[in-house]
Order: sequence, then structure tokens, then C-alpha cells
Amino acid sequence: MRAQFVLKEIGIGLRRNLTMTIAVVVSVALSLTLFGAALLVSKQADSMKDYWYDRVEVSIFLCNKTDPKKDGCVNGEVSNADREAISADLKKMPEVDQVFFENKQDAFAHFKEQNKDSPLGDSLTPDQLPESFRVKLKDPTKFDVISSAFAGRAGVQSVQDQKKLLKPFFDLLTSARMAAYGIMFFMLLVAILLIINTARVSAFSRRRETGIMRLVGASNFYIQGPFILESAVAGLVGALVATGLLSAGYYFGIKRGLADSIQLLKSQLIGFDAVISVLPWLFLLGIGMSAIASFFTLRKYLKV
Repeated sequence: MRAQFVLKEIGIGLRRNLTMTIAVVVSVALSLTLFGAALLVSKQADSMKDYWYDRVEVSIFLCNKTDPKKDGCVNGEVSNADREAISADLKKMPEVDQVFFENKQDAFAHFKEQNKDSPLGDSLTPDQLPESFRVKLKDPTKFDVISSAFAGRAGVQSVQDQKKLLKPFFDLLTSARMAAYGIMFFMLLVAILLIINTARVSAFSRRRETGIMRLVGASNFYIQGPFILESAVAGLVGALVATGLLSAGYYFGIKRGLADSIQLLKSQLIGFDAVISVLPWLFLLGIGMSAIASFFTLRKYLKV
């Protein structure tokens, strides 16, 4: 197949159905942008989970003198013997990575730091806050092992898993990821239908030329090639547009948006390398989807 003939036929086909070609490019670009965004949301969710799960701790709050005398606090405030026994048992457990003890003064300083503007800061005293052990686990999912070993034990007021506090946040990330995938699949379907319709219109508008080519013995591949390449070019242009949209969305939405406005999230946000890793998939999907949809659509037009 001569390159000059192929390029000429591609140009004719694209100009002849310019409006539908633009519609295909736009729909492919939007669907691929959403596809890339869904992948980035998934990467971001995994990154934030790894970041926070690595910092998740189990808090074992010890009995204070103001606690109700029930469960582990029936004897009142935790004794030195109970405190030392809990510390020793924690350090022996294979699931435990590190153990930090927070006394009342530390707890009070921590409270003051987190609640600078709260009126409670002036009325509270260190004696009103409980001591606690902050336990970092090797596997954050092993909370039940710690809970079953220390909940209700003498001197233990409660056992709290910080992972539960993060669950609503991760549920929100999961919902955002599923929503992005749902919209993406809908837009991909729209793009495929437009590609199919464009290929049909293009084949119908050139039915005389393809009929002559059949009569002179041209192969199916020779006839079908320009149509497939037209769709592939539209898919390529759509992927280029999607690349620009995704890169701009990352720069203005994440790098210049979230990272600059919320410093706490800066270290947890994915970098531009994550965007680069997604871009090849946009071109592969854009060109492959367009070419394959066109190929199967045009098969019936090649029956002699």
C-alpha cells in the first residue's frame, strides 16, 4: 500500500466528515481524560492509605481517678504495677513495632497544642487527662489482637483504633474512584458509538470508490486500511488533547491547588511521575479503541 495514497485517503475522509470527526476527537479526549483521572484517583487513594496506615496507632488509655469504677477501672486510677505490666506485655507481642508512653503532662501539652482556641484549655488540668500507650503495629490490620488482649484489663480504660477514624475518609476516596470509573465507562461507550457511526458514514460516502477497488481485485486490507487509519488518527488526536487536559488538571488542581492551600497534604500527594505513567495508556487506549471499533464496523462493507 503506497503511503501517498493512504495519506490522501485519510485526508479526504477526515475533511469529508469533519463535524463527526471533531465529535469523535472530543468524546475520545473526554473519555480518556476521565480514564486517566480515574487511574490517578486510584493511585492517590493508595498513596494516602499507605501514608496514613503507616502512621496509624492503637491507643490504650489508662484509668484515671475520675473514671467510673467499672470494667478495668474498678480499682480506680491505674497503679504503677498495672502500668508496668501492660508496658512489658506490649513489648513482648510480635505484632507490636513500637510503644510510646504518654503521661498526663504530655497529654495535657498535646491537648493544648491541638485546641489552642478552645475554652476548655483554661479549665482542664493535667490530672483530668488519662495516661496512654501509643502502639504502632507492624500490620495495622492486627488491631483485634491488641484489643482482645488489653480491653477490660485492670488499669485499662479503653482501647482505640485510629484506623476507624480514617475509615470515612477512605470511604470517600473509594466513592470518588468508583464515580470516576463509572463516568469514564459511559464516556468510552459514547466515544465507541461515535467512532462506529463515523466509520459507517465514511464508508457509505465512498461506496463507489470501494466498489471499483473490489472490481479491480484490491484486497480487503487495502480497502479497509484508510478507514481504520482515519479512526486511529482521530483517536491519536483525542489522546493528545486528553494528555493536555490531564496534565493541566494535575498542575492547577493538585500541584497549585491542594498542595499549596493545604500544606498537610503536600507530602501525601502523588507527583507528576504518576501522571507520566498514565499517559501511555491514554494513547494505547485511544488509538487501539478507535482502530478496533472501525475494523469490526467495516467488515460487512468488504463482503464481495
